[in-house]
Amino acid sequence: MSASRTALRPLRGVRILSLALNLPGPAALLRCKAMGASFTKLEPPSGDPMQHYSPTAYAALHTGVKVATADLKTDAGQVRLSRELARTDVLLTSFRPSALQRLGLGWGRLHRDFPALSQVAIVGGRGAQADVPGHDLTYLAENGLVTGLDLPATLYADMGGSLMASEAVLQAVLASRMSGSTTARGVFIEVALADAAAWLARPRDWRLTTPEAPIGGAHAGYRVYPCLDGRVAVAALEPHFAQALCTLAGVPIDGPADLLTPRVHTAIAAFLARRTRAQLDALAAAHDLPLHTLPREAAR
Repeated sequence: MSASRTALRPLRGVRILSLALNLPGPAALLRCKAMGASFTKLEPPSGDPMQHYSPTAYAALHTGVKVATADLKTDAGQVRLSRELARTDVLLTSFRPSALQRLGLGWGRLHRDFPALSQVAIVGGRGAQADVPGHDLTYLAENGLVTGLDLPATLYADMGGSLMASEAVLQAVLASRMSGSTTARGVFIEVALADAAAWLARPRDWRLTTPEAPIGGAHAGYRVYPCLDGRVAVAALEPHFAQALCTLAGVPIDGPADLLTPRVHTAIAAFLARRTRAQLDALAAAHDLPLHTLPREAAR
C-alpha cells in the first residue's frame, strides 16, 4: 500500500520566517504548512493589508499561523527580526528590492550575517522590472491573459506565484541538504509574479487555446454550450469521448476531423440546448462523459 499524501511532509523541521504580505506569501505559507514546515509571520504595526480589504481571506490564510508584530523601521524591530532570523531556515519576503535594501534585508548582508539562511523573495516584475509597481491584474495583462473589460475569474498570477514560492522553499531546502558540506549554506531565489503569469500563459503561446485550436473552441467536443436552464462545459476531446457524445446527440461522424466542422458544432449545440442540467448530469454519469453543468451566467 502506498503512503497517503498526508504522510508526505518533506518540510518537517524546516523553520520559515515570513515578512510577506497580501496574497502570494500567505498562500505559499499555507502550502509549506501542509508540507510540515513550522513558521512565524512578522507583520508591521498596521497589519497585513489583506486584514482590511478581505478579513475572511486573511482568516482562512492565517489559521494556525503564529503572527507577531515588529516595526522593522525601528531598532527594536530590527533586534526582534535578528533574533528570529538566527533560528530560521528560510526567509520569505514580498517587498520590492529597493525596500528590502532600506530595511537591511539585502541578500548580501543577510548572507553575511546568517550564512545558513535561505531567502525566497517574491517580487512583481522580473529582473530590472522588480521595482516597478504592479499587481496580479497588471501581470496578467502584460501576458495577454485579460479579455475585454472583464476582470479575470481569480487571482491567477498571485496564486501561481504562491505555488512557485512554495516550490522555491523546497528548492532552497534541497540545495542546503544536498550541498555535501557540514555547514549549511543558504541560497537566494527570486520569484516574480510576472513569471507566474507567463507560465500560465504558455498554452496560449503554444497556440493550444487560440480560437482556431481544438481546445480553444474549434473542437465541438470541447466548448461551453447553453442548455435549457444553464450552461454545460463539455470536455469530450479524446476520440472515444467525442464519439460517445456524438452518438448520444445522434450526430454521425466519420472521424475526428468532423468535430471541427460547423455541422457537428450546430448539431451538438442543438442537442444540449434542449436538455436541463439535471438531464445532462445524468447522461454524463450513465455514459462516462466529461462534462460539468453550470448555472446561467449572472448579469453584470
